Amino acid sequence: MATTNDLASAIRSVKVRAAVVQAAPVLFDTSKSLQRLADLSADAVTQGAELVVFPEAFLGGYPKGHDFGVSLGIRSPEGREVFRRLFESAIEVPGPATELIGSVAKDHGVHLVVGVIERDGGTLYCTALIFGPDGQLLAKHRKLMPTAMERVIWGSGDGSTLPVVMTTLGRIGSVICWENYMPLLRTAMYAKGIELYCAITVDDRETWISTIRHIALEGRCFVLSACQFLQRADLPSGYPTERFPASQDVLIRGGSCIVGPLGQLLAGPMYGEECVLVADLDRAELARAKFDFDVVGHYSRPDVFRLEVNEQSMKSVVFGNGNG
Repeated sequence: MATTNDLASAIRSVKVRAAVVQAAPVLFDTSKSLQRLADLSADAVTQGAELVVFPEAFLGGYPKGHDFGVSLGIRSPEGREVFRRLFESAIEVPGPATELIGSVAKDHGVHLVVGVIERDGGTLYCTALIFGPDGQLLAKHRKLMPTAMERVIWGSGDGSTLPVVMTTLGRIGSVICWENYMPLLRTAMYAKGIELYCAITVDDRETWISTIRHIALEGRCFVLSACQFLQRADLPSGYPTERFPASQDVLIRGGSCIVGPLGQLLAGPMYGEECVLVADLDRAELARAKFDFDVVGHYSRPDVFRLEVNEQSMKSVVFGNGNG
């Protein structure tokens, strides 16, 4: 097994070709979504990609516009049934679906970052998974804070899943959607030396691009932002659409992009279509960018500001032998 020092030596002066996938899964159909992942990965590889990043909730789905029959103090039987469908579309980590994703990574010899809906016990989590080119699951990150209505269907992660993993391409980590607005979470990732910052999302607003460019400048890292592209025609039969204007055919319009460590756009943003965006990342730019700004290094003031991160797993029930 390669050591950290071996990996550090291997990545010096390496240029990395990275891809972000802008597409949607097949809602409520995990097997077809896995096939989409395999096909889109193959597409990226034909373009020379060594790292392929998929959007938030690509497996398990992001049921935009659905209210799950919830209002204050009320839950409906119909909403419970929709949650059941979402629950059954979610995947276990590790499990059969992660083995299939790993086989895609291994078959193509690529690193994959994939947004999934993870099922653990009776709770769902919005999760990002990182796979190595040997097919191994390298890391898992659970979204710390689901946003607004997402809290009805997803649980919150904890500090035990905040990985930044060393690979032959560099240090890879993932932050999910509006977590990217949490400055302390970003600081933790910078302190872990993140270089390939994978910002997976369903946020298709123009303001998202300014967020991503700011993160690249702040962390002096490459940022790979993969957003879903979802059309009305992609929705399964019976899906509620009354919250969307009748004339709106595109429900999540994309905006995927790749940004360099000085905030320069290397690919995208692309709106209004499914696509795979590819860019060449020159790792030498990482050092050049930190010449005048290292937010957790020479530009920090630990005598004034300090962040403490609790990386313990927070369990509601802990079993022991009575010996403390």
